[in-house]
Amino acid sequence: MRDETVARNYAETLFELALRNEALQDYGDAVETVAKLIEEDPKFRLFIETPRIDDADKKNVVKKAFEASLPKHVVNFVLVTIDKRRQRLLRSISHQYQVLLDAHMGREHVQVTVARPVDEATRELIARKLSVALGKRAIPHFRVDVGILGGLVVRTGDTIYDGSVRRRMEGLRRQMLAADLPTDSGEAAIA
Repeated sequence: MRDETVARNYAETLFELALRNEALQDYGDAVETVAKLIEEDPKFRLFIETPRIDDADKKNVVKKAFEASLPKHVVNFVLVTIDKRRQRLLRSISHQYQVLLDAHMGREHVQVTVARPVDEATRELIARKLSVALGKRAIPHFRVDVGILGGLVVRTGDTIYDGSVRRRMEGLRRQMLAADLPTDSGEAAIA
C-alpha cells in the first residue's frame, strides 16, 4: 500500500508539472513510454531497477535513450526517481498519472463483458450509451465470456451493472422456487 501512495504522489507531481506546461497528454505519453520499456524489456528493467548498478550509469543511459524523444521535464522526472531510488515505481507512477489524466479529461474506463464478439458499430453504440449513462466519456474495454449467455455486464470502478441473460434466468429461477405453489389441489382448498 505504501508503494501505491508514493506512486500516486509522484504522479500528482508530474501531473502538476504537465498542467503548468500545458502538456498533459504529452507527459502522460512520455511516462507511459518509459513504463512500457521497463515492462517489455527485462534487460532494461533489471538495469534500471537493480541497486548494484551505479545511479550515474543509469542516469546516463536514461538521458541517451530518451533525451531526444521525450519532453525534457519528463526525462528529468525519471532522473529524480533514480536519485530517490523510486525507479521501480515508474510503471505504477505511469498508471496513476493516466488515472489523473482520465479524471481531468472526464473519461472513465469501463469493463464490458459480452457473450460473443461485437462489431465496431456495436462497440461505438455501447460506448455512446455508457457515456450518456455515466455523464463522462466512457472508454469501454471489451471481453468475451460465453457464460453470460447474452446481454452484457458492465463494471465501472466498484459498481457492476449486470444485464446478462444468465442473471435474468437466475432471478426468474429464484422467483419460481420461492413461489408458493400448491402441490395438491386439495391442500389449496384447505389453506
